[in-house]
Amino acid sequence: MKRIVLLGASGSIGLQTIDVIRQHPDEFSLVAFGVGRQVDKAREILKEFPVSLVSVSLEEDARDLEKEYPHLKVYCGDEGLLELASRSDYDILVNALVGFAGFAPTMAAIHAHHDITLANKETMVVGGILINRAVREAGISLTPIDSEHSAILQCLQGNRRQDVRRLIITCSGGAFRRRTRQELANVTPEEAMEHPTWSMGPKITIDSATLMNKGFEVTEAHWLFDLPYEKIDVVMHWESVVHSMVEYQDHSIIAQMSAPDMRLPIQYALTCPNRLPLAQEHPLDLTKIGTLHFEKPDLERFPLLGLAYEAGKRGGNLDAVMNAANEVANLAFREHQISFLEIEHIVTEAVHQASFAEVESVADLIAADTWGRQFAEAMVEGVSNH
Repeated sequence: MKRIVLLGASGSIGLQTIDVIRQHPDEFSLVAFGVGRQVDKAREILKEFPVSLVSVSLEEDARDLEKEYPHLKVYCGDEGLLELASRSDYDILVNALVGFAGFAPTMAAIHAHHDITLANKETMVVGGILINRAVREAGISLTPIDSEHSAILQCLQGNRRQDVRRLIITCSGGAFRRRTRQELANVTPEEAMEHPTWSMGPKITIDSATLMNKGFEVTEAHWLFDLPYEKIDVVMHWESVVHSMVEYQDHSIIAQMSAPDMRLPIQYALTCPNRLPLAQEHPLDLTKIGTLHFEKPDLERFPLLGLAYEAGKRGGNLDAVMNAANEVANLAFREHQISFLEIEHIVTEAVHQASFAEVESVADLIAADTWGRQFAEAMVEGVSNH
């Protein structure tokens, strides 16, 4: 029985993680979870999983829940997430938080010698060098949940890492994959939320539309699999059936295929290299799909993918700056403060105007994150006041 602490339980990945736990009550038990401001989701989860520890964002919500559930201890804020992650009475942290907020709990769980399953890609994007160092020192495992990185992990099983020629990360292209550059100028947040194949949270869905998310996945792959950026490629693949591929030195390419259902990579992260049954309403049927398409990404139409390669190769604090500026710009677009194309302008300017610095500590990351946010917020304000 693996005891699980789940952060981000109210989001898309979190709710699907709960379904995986539900399907395998003899394999997994939920011992604590965090829901941010989605207190009603906490109540729903508690009906089925009466845990004794919960984390929420606001103090008033914590007080209300403790009055409603006398057996419950409720923590709040960033400290609450750290409290859950740092505990000793569990086996695996599932980090399904969004953004830079996921970094500190990941590090806390590593220091507490817990295995990590990670859906919070920003943890590796901003601080992969620090996370990898901590993982080695703690002697724990860190397993990706992202479908692309799970696919790569599966394609690597049974093969020698030194025989890998390159990783091929597939990309659905998001809501605007068939839009011209001119058409992108006036798209709305509501249009951007209409992802053709995946059901995800709002932030990552916008990142998919800009291809910033794919850029993050390239950086994450670099840190997870210890390969240079020159050996990590992106291929557009509309159907979202091939989740990623690995090419070996003999030019054999191994692909992982499945229906676009995040419960599969979640479950694999919790059990790998073993596999458990998974109830799916529509498992993959290649005869119904018929044809699979692949093409090169257009970096002129979606320059943030290219920017991620640039920042990653330069290294240092630039990934953290890029992530911070993107979080601000992404939210500003969702709140109708800036246009879609202004997201990429703000993020690019932040990376190009930041003073380069090496990252040796968490304090260095926080400084880079703070600078990136302040720079982007000033640019958003300038656009809004124009």
